[in-house]
Amino acid sequence: MTQGASFKRIFLVVMDSVGIGEAPDAELFGDKGADTFGHIAQKMNGLKMPNLGKLGLSNIREIQGVDKAVQPLGYFSKMQEASTGKDTMTGHWEIMGLNITKPFQVFPDGFPKLLIQELEARTGRAIIGNIPASGTEILDQLGEEHMKTGALIVYTSADSVLQIAAHEEVVPLDELYKICEIARELTLADEYKIGRVIARPFIGDPGHFQRTSNRHDYALKPFDRTVMNELKDAGLDVLALGKISDIFDGEGVTKSLRTVSNMDGMDKLLETLDMDFTGLSFLNLVDFDALFGHRRDPIGYGKALEEFDARMPEVFSKLKEDDLLIITADHGNDPVHAGTDHTREYVPLLIYSKRFTNGKELPISQTFADLGATVADNFNVKMPAFGKSLLGYLK
Repeated sequence: MTQGASFKRIFLVVMDSVGIGEAPDAELFGDKGADTFGHIAQKMNGLKMPNLGKLGLSNIREIQGVDKAVQPLGYFSKMQEASTGKDTMTGHWEIMGLNITKPFQVFPDGFPKLLIQELEARTGRAIIGNIPASGTEILDQLGEEHMKTGALIVYTSADSVLQIAAHEEVVPLDELYKICEIARELTLADEYKIGRVIARPFIGDPGHFQRTSNRHDYALKPFDRTVMNELKDAGLDVLALGKISDIFDGEGVTKSLRTVSNMDGMDKLLETLDMDFTGLSFLNLVDFDALFGHRRDPIGYGKALEEFDARMPEVFSKLKEDDLLIITADHGNDPVHAGTDHTREYVPLLIYSKRFTNGKELPISQTFADLGATVADNFNVKMPAFGKSLLGYLK
């Protein structure tokens, strides 16, 4: 443990897209009335999440089916996003101490013709698609043509992403990754400012295509140092689980563990709980967002939340007295909201340690960066320019 540190290890879990009600500025984003947690609970006729309930989930605001804890085991609150955006990178970068004032560009009508032509010229492959689409639907639409012609399937979403899908038997993985590196290079220009380029390999036959776990994200590097950089430079460990390393383009990461699903992510979290390290274990659970939020599937989303909650006793059993567990989200993605976009919402905040004697409510955070400040404060590294540490509240 670093000198004066309150906790030797901090485990930060981001439930990707699990918002907890519209933010004060939701209307500016077209998200008035959004409520990811609330609407899922309604559609499920109540959620069975007793473990997060014990930490104080329904004490933040009542969630149907989740009992309000008389004496919460954890500290609880919600956080408001300060940055201009509601995407994954913005949320995670803010969690680690940044404030994003210029949102990443989105392309609701597809990418500019010039960019597509440059990508075709550099890769030697034609491009089909170039529309906003669901990753599964576009394979049904264009997968067979891709297999016949070798043309790359390019598509986007409500996020700032350029996604390239290719069958692993038509475009080998090494070639697809190289193509995405070229796309990343081309989209660094200010005129595009695309947050992520994503390789989307798939397998199977027409009508039975299936995306594989060989996805790879090529993100912009954070525009400034984050708390992760400060931890790494101080000789502390930063374990990046799931797509965390991709989101930060490897910046501030000492070890990366890839995951293929939420449950695999929980397995990897348990692995890090068994490791002897000093620093941060940072996990993103992407299935909530990718498989259920964007696909507007509240029942699947609800079942995934219950599956996550059911794994928590394993986590609790492995936590040590000098460990801190933080559970939060990076934005909303209300599965009953119009469209397939993320939603501008508060995110839940649950903080737990075995040493706590009395959980209680924390002030509402005005920025996700309060978490980065808390981590920095705990390990005595340089504080981020944004955010206020919550460490003093945690007794």
